[in-house]
Amino acid sequence: MGTIIYILGIICAIWCVLDIFKKPKLDLIIKILLAVAVLATSWIGFLVYYFLIRNRI
Repeated sequence: MGTIIYILGIICAIWCVLDIFKKPKLDLIIKILLAVAVLATSWIGFLVYYFLIRNRI
Protein backbone atom coordinates (compact mmCIF):
# COMPACT_ATOMS: atom_id res chain seq x y z
CA MET A 1 0.00 0.00 0.00
CA GLY A 2 2.84 2.38 0.83
CA THR A 3 4.44 1.79 -2.55
CA ILE A 4 1.23 2.74 -4.36
CA ILE A 5 0.96 5.99 -2.38
CA TYR A 6 4.62 6.74 -3.12
CA ILE A 7 4.15 6.15 -6.86
CA LEU A 8 1.02 8.33 -6.91
CA GLY A 9 2.99 11.09 -5.19
CA ILE A 10 5.69 10.91 -7.84
CA ILE A 11 3.09 11.02 -10.62
CA CYS A 12 1.38 14.05 -9.06
CA ALA A 13 4.72 15.82 -8.61
CA ILE A 14 5.66 15.21 -12.26
CA TRP A 15 2.24 16.50 -13.35
CA CYS A 16 2.88 19.68 -11.34
CA VAL A 17 6.30 20.15 -12.93
CA LEU A 18 4.83 19.80 -16.41
CA ASP A 19 2.12 22.30 -15.50
CA ILE A 20 4.72 24.74 -14.15
CA PHE A 21 6.72 24.64 -17.39
CA LYS A 22 3.57 25.32 -19.44
CA LYS A 23 3.01 28.69 -17.74
CA PRO A 24 4.25 31.45 -20.08
CA LYS A 25 4.25 34.23 -17.44
CA LEU A 26 7.06 32.82 -15.30
CA ASP A 27 10.79 33.28 -15.78
CA LEU A 28 12.87 30.16 -16.34
CA ILE A 29 14.64 30.53 -12.97
CA ILE A 30 11.31 30.65 -11.10
CA LYS A 31 10.07 27.62 -13.04
CA ILE A 32 13.18 25.64 -12.12
CA LEU A 33 12.96 26.63 -8.44
CA LEU A 34 9.28 25.68 -8.25
CA ALA A 35 9.94 22.39 -10.03
CA VAL A 36 12.77 21.46 -7.67
CA ALA A 37 10.65 22.38 -4.64
CA VAL A 38 7.71 20.27 -5.83
CA LEU A 39 9.90 17.28 -6.68
CA ALA A 40 11.78 17.49 -3.38
CA THR A 41 8.65 17.53 -1.25
CA SER A 42 6.40 15.22 -3.32
CA TRP A 43 2.92 15.21 -1.68
CA ILE A 44 3.38 18.41 0.29
CA GLY A 45 4.72 20.21 -2.77
CA PHE A 46 1.85 18.90 -4.87
CA LEU A 47 -0.77 20.08 -2.38
CA VAL A 48 0.81 23.51 -1.91
CA TYR A 49 1.15 24.00 -5.66
CA TYR A 50 -2.34 22.76 -6.51
CA PHE A 51 -4.24 24.67 -3.83
CA LEU A 52 -2.16 27.84 -3.35
CA ILE A 53 0.14 28.59 -6.25
CA ARG A 54 -1.59 27.23 -9.36
CA ASN A 55 -4.42 29.78 -9.45
CA ARG A 56 -2.14 32.75 -8.77
CA ILE A 57 0.14 32.23 -11.77
